[in-house]
Amino acid sequence: MTGVRGPAASKVAKTPKGDQVRLVVPFEDNRHLSRLLGEYDGHMALLEERLGIEAHVHGNVVTLTGPAASTDIARDVLEKLYARVARGEDIGPGDIDGLLRHAPADGREKDGQAQIRTRRKTINARSPTQTTYIQALNQVDLVFGLGPAGTGKTYLAVAHAAQCLEQGLVERIVLSRPAVEAGERLGFLPGDMKEKVDPYLRPLYDALYDVLPPAKVERDLTTGVIEIAPLAFMRGRTLAHSFVILDEAQNTSSMQMKMFLTRLGEGSKMVITGDPSQIDLPPGQESGLEQAVGLLRGVKGIQTVRFTSKDVVRRDLVARIVEAYDKAGAKG
Repeated sequence: MTGVRGPAASKVAKTPKGDQVRLVVPFEDNRHLSRLLGEYDGHMALLEERLGIEAHVHGNVVTLTGPAASTDIARDVLEKLYARVARGEDIGPGDIDGLLRHAPADGREKDGQAQIRTRRKTINARSPTQTTYIQALNQVDLVFGLGPAGTGKTYLAVAHAAQCLEQGLVERIVLSRPAVEAGERLGFLPGDMKEKVDPYLRPLYDALYDVLPPAKVERDLTTGVIEIAPLAFMRGRTLAHSFVILDEAQNTSSMQMKMFLTRLGEGSKMVITGDPSQIDLPPGQESGLEQAVGLLRGVKGIQTVRFTSKDVVRRDLVARIVEAYDKAGAKG
């Protein structure tokens, strides 16, 4: 496998220039380097903007100029991305963002970037909280993932479920959501029960098709290896040897949450995700999500991971929107 020429092998030069340094980083394969740089060198432009450096490419050499700490981070990001390209992985701006969020801050090294691997793709954590979340998914049988939209809590849960299914750690995946959304009710929607319910479950379908081959998803949905159902259909069941995900759990009542939690059977894992700030239940009805998190705090085998607006990975504008609403809520 073609690799990166690291500092020891290539004797990367670091030349002082006032309060700036010039860091010269060579790479072995120009074809990989071209993909690393991005279309119209877009990936390099993003690094320049985020780190306040200048980057110039000549042949198979990238020259980085700027503060020492920033150029060191840029080199580390470039070398890690180059290694992914050499392995045949696709990279994009999100990969750069993820590595920058995991970069050392105030001289302190952060945890390494966690990964989820399925046959279709490799998903790299794009924030330190995502790394904590993936580690929790690996370590305990029940995880609560709380936080705003766009933080990846549902997508990563589905991806981890797919990984566990492929590795034979579970026999099936069960995905569920309460059928309550933004003030609407099922009775107002056209069609039979499946047609009424599917729009609520669409984000779960989308995540599945992104991390698994479409033909496998279709086959597993037909055979029941993957089941997607509204929360109401969970009553009376015991789900053994399964990876069970409840999404939008802020819209569960206390009784519904207790019912769902007690579905957990032998050899199963469960992930419950939701945004406590986006409750669509009738006025006066308590959400079962935060109540469950409080009641189960400190229970062995359960971990809660809380995301914030800083963990939003969709795009910067979404993060700013979430922050604006958070501030308005705090003032209220």
